[in-house]
Amino acid sequence: MKQISINTTISVLLKEELSQEEATLMMQAVEARSKAYAPYSKFTVGAAILLDNGIVVQGSNQENAAYPSGLCAERVAIFYAGATYPDAKIVKMFITASPQDRDLEEPIPPCGSCRQAIAEYEFKQDIPIAIFFMGAKGDIYKSDSLKNLLPLVFDKNHL
Repeated sequence: MKQISINTTISVLLKEELSQEEATLMMQAVEARSKAYAPYSKFTVGAAILLDNGIVVQGSNQENAAYPSGLCAERVAIFYAGATYPDAKIVKMFITASPQDRDLEEPIPPCGSCRQAIAEYEFKQDIPIAIFFMGAKGDIYKSDSLKNLLPLVFDKNHL
């Protein structure tokens, strides 16, 4: 049997280490999280995406009593960006997540479905998307590309 090893690199940052642009994007993700509709899970997520034209798009998770009909914050934001600004490239994405009853300190990465959606846009625009993610407070994790979070990505070349 042959084995392969896959390595990934994630940076760990403190809020003080963020640039002014990144700190502003983080606050916009926190603001988006406050708008989440999460009456079932009580788990709120906010995302803020910086486009290459300088526009910031926000998204929050939107739940539904028919659970599969809900949508994650990351996909709300990325699909809105794609539909509204189809020629813009996504430069950075900031994600924050936490239960409503406490401030989670553990950084929460995008779920598998969101990783696949982000991958589609990263391949489409042919430049990496910097992804920052955090809980409600504490350390911030940064991936320079979706490929660090989904190293064996499925893309259009497999079709």
